[in-house]
Amino acid sequence: MNLHTPSRRTVLGAVGATATVVGWNVTAGSWAWAGDTARRPGDRVVSVPELDGTLTTDTSQFASYAHDFGRLVTGTVPWAVLTPGSVQDIAKMIRYARRNNLKLAVNGRSGTGGDLESHSCYGQAAVPGGISVSARGMARILSTGADTVTVEAGATFAEITDHLLSRGRTLPALPDYLPLSVGGTLSVGGIGLTMGTQGLIADTVKSLVVVTGTGEVVTTSPTRRPELFRTALAGGGQVGVIVQVTLRTAPAAERAAVFNLFYDDVASFMRDSEVLLADHRFQMQGGEMARRPDDSGWRYKIEAVATYSRGRTPDRARLLRGLRDLRDEAYVEDYALRDYLFRLDAFEAFLKEGGHWEQPKPWLSLFLPRSAAAKFLRLAEGVLTPDDMGAGLLLSYPYLTSNIGAPMAVQPRDRVGYLFDLLRFPHPGTPAADIDRMVQQNRWLYDRAVALGAKRYLVGAVPDLTPADWRRHFGTSYKALSEAKKRFDPGDVLTPGQGFFH
Repeated sequence: MNLHTPSRRTVLGAVGATATVVGWNVTAGSWAWAGDTARRPGDRVVSVPELDGTLTTDTSQFASYAHDFGRLVTGTVPWAVLTPGSVQDIAKMIRYARRNNLKLAVNGRSGTGGDLESHSCYGQAAVPGGISVSARGMARILSTGADTVTVEAGATFAEITDHLLSRGRTLPALPDYLPLSVGGTLSVGGIGLTMGTQGLIADTVKSLVVVTGTGEVVTTSPTRRPELFRTALAGGGQVGVIVQVTLRTAPAAERAAVFNLFYDDVASFMRDSEVLLADHRFQMQGGEMARRPDDSGWRYKIEAVATYSRGRTPDRARLLRGLRDLRDEAYVEDYALRDYLFRLDAFEAFLKEGGHWEQPKPWLSLFLPRSAAAKFLRLAEGVLTPDDMGAGLLLSYPYLTSNIGAPMAVQPRDRVGYLFDLLRFPHPGTPAADIDRMVQQNRWLYDRAVALGAKRYLVGAVPDLTPADWRRHFGTSYKALSEAKKRFDPGDVLTPGQGFFH
């Protein structure tokens, strides 16, 4: 076989410039190096395609790929990392992976500073022995229209938000933590305090460019190749790699008035939460189950956000009309809009300073039916301890399930759903046995939630899920996802870490 030797720009070798990978040795099941004297004459080597970016095979550089944000599934080192220089690089490497029985998954490289990593929590983006695609190789903001913005999938919501705010615009739906990649977020749906008014972030997508598991580059929308559009959004990366996204934008307000309302019991919290949800009087609405100040138990908080511009100060009495007598259990904070949108920056700094950010994080995210939400929240009150939370949060708030349009983001059957978002940040020094107990506790909570009609959000750590569990989760959508997988990824190349089918 006549093998080419790629340039150093195309492929970086295992020992800097001293060894260059030339292809995949199918016979040996490993990379083949230029000048490798151990390669046998009969070995079949498939040449690496010419690339605009780089394919790195030096596993000593892959420390941040050996774990994800959750740090529960570790040692999942890929055999190569592609930093794409073009969409065609991704298409070429998907076709290459398919021909050589390799796996491929995108790593969102989310975060700040030197902490870039996949923000999955339980190995969902892991591809041990396969090819990991660095999303930061495709992170440009491409164009801004009157009411849309088109970006590459590796761009973060932080980058897009600053770009749009400088133009008086914003995204109508945003995650709470902005340094997340667009593509990774859309592959699971995208939740945040705008769920009550906008649905998921996936519901604000106008169109996508996707590279399927056959290496085909496809532009797709609700009316153009809709079967791909419906399964790429919130489909867990099973049908293609999202490489480009066009999102709706909206006029940006200047300020945010944040109403913090406190409740001693779940019933009154849910009542007032649903009063606010019913008429969308706030632009953002969240909620939290938190410890009482004296640590004597749990209480609830509504965080309701009214955005406005100067000269149009919100009417506080009107916004709180119909709620119970809050007396001293309410206070209002006022922020510049950007400061509020980036509010988790300070929390992230606090977690990093205290050593919590680097700990294993047994997160659990669920969509509860309204009819079972109070029962489940009381169940959580009874089993969760302060040590189970560490420095973390437990978010819960209502939304209209009819606002969720992405069919793969399966929902409870009730008209109103409640997010249950258990974001644990264990204290440094927490024993491994306690971390394992929290992971098993997630499974215990998950099973009880499912029995009550809940569905799962595709991040977090739920152990021992089987294809039967996933069939139950997706319900009638499982057939559509399975058929799309067979059609768009017939070689079963993409994102093995989700484990939907095997």
